Amino acid sequence: MVRYRRSVVPGGTFFFTATLYDRRSSALVEHVEKLRGAFRATRLESPFTIDAIVILPEHLHVIMTLPEDDSDFSGRWKRIKSLFTHRVVASGTPVPHNHRGEFALWQRRFWEHTIRDETDFERCADYIHFNPVKHGLVASPIDWPYSSLHRYVRAGILPADWGGAGEINGKFGERGE
Repeated sequence: MVRYRRSVVPGGTFFFTATLYDRRSSALVEHVEKLRGAFRATRLESPFTIDAIVILPEHLHVIMTLPEDDSDFSGRWKRIKSLFTHRVVASGTPVPHNHRGEFALWQRRFWEHTIRDETDFERCADYIHFNPVKHGLVASPIDWPYSSLHRYVRAGILPADWGGAGEINGKFGERGE
């Protein structure tokens, strides 16, 4: 049996998809402040840079860059998921348990892709920012509130009408692609 091996690139930049266990859930946007808090707390403990992000109802995409001497993105994801789950549970929101008795809010794994170059980075960032349109949540990417596109527009990297027409294709760890 072939065992999957995660990329080990200290200081690398990676594209991730993390998904809730229940694909019908909207917990990520319903509890977006708890998710943001989980990211902030994890970044204080184990620094990383969020280069691009979109938070959708039941999954999120992020491009993350690690410090030069660090390749432990798995530990960061474990911490983000754990903090978010415990904050949601503490708020009184019921979260089911799996057969091991663990909270079953997140899918156990995440999908990752090592960013190879600037073109790959731009392709992945474009995919992230266009994703709410792809999923039919908004007509234009700028209309989705939980996206780093707003930061890109403020910085003058992209225009506010970016992605108003067209389609971005690619396989980025989502079902049905």
